[in-house]
Amino acid sequence: MPCTTILVGKNASYDGSTMIARNDDSGSGHFTPKKFIAMDPAKQPKVYTSELSHVKIQLPEDPMRYTAVPNALKGEGIWAACGVNEAHVAMTATETITSNPRVLGADPLVVYQEKTEDTEEIVGGIGEEDIVYIVLPYIRSAREGVKRLGSLLEQYGTYEMNGIAFQDLDEIWWLETIGGHHWIARRVPDDAYVVMPNQLGIDYFDIEDGLGQQKDFMCSADLAEFIEKNHLDLSLDGDFNPRDAFGSHDDSDHVYNTPRAWYMERYLNPNSAKWDGPDADFTPFSDDIPWCVVPEKKVTVEDVKYVLSAHFQGTPYDPYAAYGDKSLAGAYRSIGINRNDFLSVVQMRPYATEDQCVIQWIAFASNAFNVLVPFYADVTETPAYMSNTTKEVSTDNFYWNSRMIAAMADASYGKSIFHIERYQEKMAAKGHELIGRYDALIEKEQDAAKRRQLRHEANQAIADMLQKETADTLDKVLYELSNQMKNAYSRSDA
Repeated sequence: MPCTTILVGKNASYDGSTMIARNDDSGSGHFTPKKFIAMDPAKQPKVYTSELSHVKIQLPEDPMRYTAVPNALKGEGIWAACGVNEAHVAMTATETITSNPRVLGADPLVVYQEKTEDTEEIVGGIGEEDIVYIVLPYIRSAREGVKRLGSLLEQYGTYEMNGIAFQDLDEIWWLETIGGHHWIARRVPDDAYVVMPNQLGIDYFDIEDGLGQQKDFMCSADLAEFIEKNHLDLSLDGDFNPRDAFGSHDDSDHVYNTPRAWYMERYLNPNSAKWDGPDADFTPFSDDIPWCVVPEKKVTVEDVKYVLSAHFQGTPYDPYAAYGDKSLAGAYRSIGINRNDFLSVVQMRPYATEDQCVIQWIAFASNAFNVLVPFYADVTETPAYMSNTTKEVSTDNFYWNSRMIAAMADASYGKSIFHIERYQEKMAAKGHELIGRYDALIEKEQDAAKRRQLRHEANQAIADMLQKETADTLDKVLYELSNQMKNAYSRSDA
């Protein structure tokens, strides 16, 4: 699935939190309705079977409860996407990334092959459908998540190239698959953030550390031999660059991927480099945009939402630009597009008590027009307004309401954007307000059951507030769009 990721180290965030965030986008030609739920460990099977690749995996005993943002419809697997478990470890899966023919020839992807009259069925490897479901319920640290997924990749392989984030209160790790069975992972520096469009991103890797102490790097056990045997190291100075060795270098990257990284870093580090003009340090088609950067100021949740909603505002590439040279408008693939299905930001707050420290922010549909709202993640269920997404379009759930608001606001952009901005600002402010209010109530309560009840009460209060404001915004943008109907008519004396 196309998507965009940003990871924020604890010393780079505004409040000392680690933050991981990811968009998930539908494939072309359809929407993939999503929901926000808490997964019951009692329903976790002993043996997992992938619907797409048919691989069977024996799972450990004693899975933990976790939140997830899975597909709302059955038929293509779970696609749990992003969540937090009872041990307060989070992960996202996955950022679809790219590779090159040398890697894929040396270690082919493990692709499912159907049974025919002449051949037996060949099961495939694991993929985005499976990864959260078979990893997150069983890990108690971000490092442990890297090691578990790495062992699964080495044993079962994968049928696609993917990037996966792991998070706990102290660390964030980013893992990238290399061909069918190999992988690398790097710890996000505490004082930096990472941006990831749909391409292999890590631009420096210490193989000695990855195979030894594993302080900041981890990798598959035979990575050094794999690189040497297949002549994958392209460096001239001895500094191994995984992006050069394992990544893609296609012209399409300069339309689809690198412009997104360029814009995110341009926004968060406007003065650290020259981003525009003929003598720019980095442009939308630069292949050397850094994987991780120390920000010019601490990064907030609102910053994360802004860059993951971006459509190149303030540049000639904005498809909504109402001024300037419009010949470049829409030249590059925006981050906030019509096919965004969800955005999740996991914020792990070191100053909050253990059972209230993790907040999972959720948004549905096009990020250019949606709102991001916070929920306590240490819960056994989520509000119905967030979890009851249906196949049919309905005003009873947040997903389809967000879809309708986006479509109507886009079609009446000039008149509706004012309503959208007010909606976004109000929901963000009310979200912080309600979490702050319930943080104080929970801290005063000593009984674990009553603390849990307060977390559920807070989540329901946020969902109720959201449902009311979403309905109100839908009414406003519907009115603005209806005024553009061909039979629209108003009388000043009416």
